[in-house]
Amino acid sequence: MTKDQPAPDQDQHSQNELAQDQLHFWSFIDHAVASSARELPGLDLLAMRLVLTLHRAANMLVYDLESGVHRPRGLSWGGFRALFVIWLVAPLEARKLAELTGMSRAAVSALVNTLERDGLVIKERAPYDGRAILLRLSDAGREVIKDAFVAHNARESAWAGALSEEDQETLIALLEKLTTHSAHFDARHRI
Repeated sequence: MTKDQPAPDQDQHSQNELAQDQLHFWSFIDHAVASSARELPGLDLLAMRLVLTLHRAANMLVYDLESGVHRPRGLSWGGFRALFVIWLVAPLEARKLAELTGMSRAAVSALVNTLERDGLVIKERAPYDGRAILLRLSDAGREVIKDAFVAHNARESAWAGALSEEDQETLIALLEKLTTHSAHFDARHRI
């Protein structure tokens, strides 16, 4: 090795930095699939690509809705989800809210306390059980969710606009098929 040649470790490090500079949110999927295939032959690479793509698409969509629609209205993603369910189902118990939002009971409890403090949710004792607490929206909560949902739905429409109505129906059917199939291998999820 001459004085001007990089050491092997340094050369590898430079190559890794160059490769990392070329990776982006979506290109990482190709990189992950190719790298995993080299390291662990026999993987189900199509399933890997499907789950990575689905996960990244869902995260991207949620981030866009939260940052573009809900945060400007003073809501978190969880706050919007809770208000949306309460709006459509109330009165309901916190445990049912947790089930319908897919959040943990602890997360729902903290969230409901914040929403109550902000004057958006009202807690009241259930007439059938003095220990049970029912949740409903205040008038302010109803106005907040209606305003938020109109903007939310407009953004949903913008996202869905990339697909024809037939493509949207096909994607919905495929996602329903995927989630229904999860019962065959006892998938974990919040219910």
